[in-house]
Amino acid sequence: MCFLGFAGLKDFTLEFTTIIDPDLKAESTVGKSFTLTRDIEEKLNRVNGIAAYSKIIEERVIASFDGNKQACFLKGVDENYATVYKVDSIVELGSWLTKNTSQVVVGWGVSRSLNIGVLDYGKRLSLYVPKPGKGQITSVQQAFNQTDAINVGVFSVNEKFDDTYIFSSIGLAQDLLSLPNGQFSSIEFRLTENADETLIKEELQTILGNQIVLKNKEELNESLHKMLNTENLFVYLLLTLVSIILIFNVIGSLIMMILDKKQTLSTLYNIGATLKDIRKIFFLQGTIMTTLGTLIGLFIGYLIVMMQQAFSLVMITPSLGLSRCCSCTKLCYRLFNDYHFRHYGL
Repeated sequence: MCFLGFAGLKDFTLEFTTIIDPDLKAESTVGKSFTLTRDIEEKLNRVNGIAAYSKIIEERVIASFDGNKQACFLKGVDENYATVYKVDSIVELGSWLTKNTSQVVVGWGVSRSLNIGVLDYGKRLSLYVPKPGKGQITSVQQAFNQTDAINVGVFSVNEKFDDTYIFSSIGLAQDLLSLPNGQFSSIEFRLTENADETLIKEELQTILGNQIVLKNKEELNESLHKMLNTENLFVYLLLTLVSIILIFNVIGSLIMMILDKKQTLSTLYNIGATLKDIRKIFFLQGTIMTTLGTLIGLFIGYLIVMMQQAFSLVMITPSLGLSRCCSCTKLCYRLFNDYHFRHYGL
């Protein structure tokens, strides 16, 4: 039961990372960006096993709205991003980006921190990034590139991502960072269902060159997977310790029973029972005790699991507290938030 609980917690945790993690991600090992030529792009289009890929520009920026400021990560994505991921499943309010526009979609945390509403055309979100170059700075305009954008949606993935990320079109990110055409921070790939990740990774490495590193989902969340694997290891060790204690309890119970029935055993031995027969009696008794205890424990555990699934008795997080029968409550909550975002910008 303990192991099943931790296994479920692991799957629940990974749901919030894998929803926006690509199957493979190409990043530069030299600098923050790399050049993707048309010839390389044509070779990528011919690789079997790739369902779709999206070109990304990502950089740390300063976001300002109505006097509030926060450091965020701007993630400029192209039109293929919506085919690589199911963006409709993460957008809680509003809509996704429209191609070639100055629109952005912010996370719930960014929305709360900056007090940004959806489709508030009276106020614009300002994005700042330091200008590259040398020399003395005499004004703020010389120090930063700036662009203004309209927020059209609010997304929700996980707390860390929601608090720090803003999505925009790739054109807006290029203009803000003054990047030339064909210069990108990364490429994110979605593979087909039965694709061989190892073979595709080798083929992409050959096409992109040695200055590009390719990472899968596990490598992108290496620290998280290490933590979850460590938890699983401790659960196995705990179960092993509990099993050893239970085995010694059974052995101790049998020894106490033998000592308690010492006179009866002498009677059995005197009337013709052999030592082998007496050993068989206690062996069968121990087997019956172990088997019945295991079956009863599994049955009780099964009942607890069924009751947990049906009535949500004990939940690990508040978000898991919404059981299947509470879907209408969640819908009302989201409609209530949507109304306030659209009318009051709260």
